[in-house]
Amino acid sequence: MDSFSPSDLKTILHSKRANLYYLQHCRVLVNDGRVEYVTDEGKQSLYWNIPIANTTSILLGTGTSITQAAMRELAKAGVLVGFCGGGGSPLFAANEAEVDVSWLTPQSEYRPTEYLQHWVSFWFDDSKRLAAAKAFQLLRIAQIRKHWLSSRMQREDGFAVTESQLVPLLDKFQNSLNNCQSSNDILAQEASLTKALYKLAANAAQYGEFTRAKRGSGLDIANRYLDHGNYLAYGLAATAVWVIGLPHGLAVLHGKTRRGGLVFDVADLIKDALILPQAFIAAMAGEEEQDFRRRCMEGFSRAEALDVMIDGIKDTALACSQVGK
Repeated sequence: MDSFSPSDLKTILHSKRANLYYLQHCRVLVNDGRVEYVTDEGKQSLYWNIPIANTTSILLGTGTSITQAAMRELAKAGVLVGFCGGGGSPLFAANEAEVDVSWLTPQSEYRPTEYLQHWVSFWFDDSKRLAAAKAFQLLRIAQIRKHWLSSRMQREDGFAVTESQLVPLLDKFQNSLNNCQSSNDILAQEASLTKALYKLAANAAQYGEFTRAKRGSGLDIANRYLDHGNYLAYGLAATAVWVIGLPHGLAVLHGKTRRGGLVFDVADLIKDALILPQAFIAAMAGEEEQDFRRRCMEGFSRAEALDVMIDGIKDTALACSQVGK
């Protein structure tokens, strides 16, 4: 039987990989050529295999460690690794003390450059970068419309959103994009839409009064699940950006204040569509974090979220690089 090296495993497309891991209180190491995580149960150590060929990214939470050998194998298989706090958030920078979205990305001098060249050809032009930001927002709206009004969501117990409630809200935001003259204008409109979506989701789930807050141990369960789910989306977004070969700093909307702004931009394509409703549904159902993560992962898989992200980046890169030619 022929043997495989970890680098051979990258032939599985990232957009078709099924796994995204959040680990805590364990060690990640290489055992008999396999990447595994080890948990301690009393006097026993339990070993669990990580199928790196079918994994996009790994979040290492509280009480975790990883060996150099494991990082080497993960890098060869194209798996992104990020360190985070408890419950999947916040995500800490790899080599700084500040809180940021920063990933340990696999390195190779043979990364693709086609889409990077398209991206930088328009990125330094303010008007073209604004056009890219609007294109991202239009895709974001389309995803919300598609998934919130899907037959599956309509069958979901405890989340009743009607077309008459959602469509006017999305149409208003879409129309307002035409009048946006800067990224700050878009961010202001985006904040207004997101606030309205929170209110709509809270009412649909009969959650009661809800105020969005971030990164606090005393947060209510919906806020905690929103943070947790969003960081899973950031893992997919970081993977998509890496696959395309773009630096995280080449953002089209969040780049002025965040070094990893492009990851935020790409994650926004699916966050509200997939994470936001599930956070309120899981909170009202009294689900544990593991159950909520399973909800998110199943939603990502059904929606082909990584494909949406990758295709969104590619289409925007090609379209905006051709503007004015």
